[in-house]
Amino acid sequence: MMMTMIITSQECQNLEQEEEPGGGEALNPRMQCSLPDGEGRGGISLDCGREEVGNMEEETKTTRRSELESRSSDPSAAAAAATATTAVVRSIMDDGKFNAQMAADLLTQWETPSTPPNSLDYLLINGKRIVRPYFFEFLAHVKKRWDGKTIVDLFADEFRQRPHEYYVQAVECGRIRVDGKIVSPSYIVHDSQKLSHFVHRHEPPVMAELVTILEEGVDVITVCKPASVPVHACGQYRKNTVVGILQAEHNNIGPLFPVHRLDRLVSGLLILARNVHTANFFRQEIEGGCIQKQYVAKVKGVFPADEVEVNAAVIYDAKEGKSSVKEGGTIGVLAEESDAKYKDACTKFQRLSTDGNYSLVRCMPQTGRTHQIRVHLQHLGHPIANDALYLQANVAKRSKLNTSADRAAKDHLSVCAERCSVRASEEFVIDTMCTHCPNLEPSGYGGDEDGLWLHCVRYASSGWVYECPLPKWAI
Repeated sequence: MMMTMIITSQECQNLEQEEEPGGGEALNPRMQCSLPDGEGRGGISLDCGREEVGNMEEETKTTRRSELESRSSDPSAAAAAATATTAVVRSIMDDGKFNAQMAADLLTQWETPSTPPNSLDYLLINGKRIVRPYFFEFLAHVKKRWDGKTIVDLFADEFRQRPHEYYVQAVECGRIRVDGKIVSPSYIVHDSQKLSHFVHRHEPPVMAELVTILEEGVDVITVCKPASVPVHACGQYRKNTVVGILQAEHNNIGPLFPVHRLDRLVSGLLILARNVHTANFFRQEIEGGCIQKQYVAKVKGVFPADEVEVNAAVIYDAKEGKSSVKEGGTIGVLAEESDAKYKDACTKFQRLSTDGNYSLVRCMPQTGRTHQIRVHLQHLGHPIANDALYLQANVAKRSKLNTSADRAAKDHLSVCAERCSVRASEEFVIDTMCTHCPNLEPSGYGGDEDGLWLHCVRYASSGWVYECPLPKWAI
């Protein structure tokens, strides 16, 4: 969808009448802009493409933000900010430091990590919850190991989702900035400098299941987390998370503090504190080993009838997103240096039922290691029946495929799902610099969002207990 903006002395006074952030569409950085030339000839027509640009003054960014922040609160302030924005545009044009890409970006509604989700941000298509792509400012600081690199090499080496040519263009047109200023592609970065990356953000879809509130109190909310939905913002996910969805669907829910972690593909009970004091209480309970946890899993084969206790140290490979157990059990006092990264882990299992092919198993982790239940069931020879990552010993490495560990494993097993190849329409704005457009989903998304047959059922301590109903596959 294309949009046109004519900036004149008359219309700049009415900029406050644009759609509010979160309630409408952001201005398209590809739009055609006409700017007054100051001599009454009708304006200078500029096509927003991939022109080379110079440096933009820091005040343009400040003025743009003040305009956006004021629109929802004070109409007179919004008019003043809009007028100031136009004044900045004129001053930059006079200095020869302006082009149409900058004009479009100046007027775009850029979201930041503090921008709350809105219910209109989501689409439900083919059984999936999809976030409308949106314009977003990523913020970071230069790490010591990045010191001395050019700005383009830093992004090309560390963030490989986009090609080198994209980062050159992004730096040249101000989509990537250092300390709020536009720099050249050869600029050398230094430790602790602030980096801004303005992107058209596409989030991966998740399963379109409700985030059901089970209990709601003054200090605590418990929900039934759907599989495939992350708990909080991480990686490519920001709005398509349990916390984001709750905040979008319940305007007055307030800040939420997840008490414990559930993997993205795991469903079930999730406890959320509503204030820091309550969050600290639960943290102390967890660190003190006071909480009893119960999960239910559907595993391959006939699980032993008697209770099984697994004591096998676990190590998590963050690069590949997979855990493994140490052969020989726990880590002893005389552990070798190579064993130092393994952590003791214990899980108890009880068979609930079996049909000869699969078994339903109660899982009671006594420790809390990453993928502990999944890797301990694999260690027993009864992996979760739809867990591609642990169904076999050797799976494709995610570091080579540039995807998540679970998706890499599914690709290795040739487990295919219908791709959500929804292309751009009137549902969202196209950004010509975006490497994901015109699709709704991000590049490289495989289309499989099936959850694991692993579900959190119960968390309890001496003074409280919270429970969650069983999923359909466990009934």
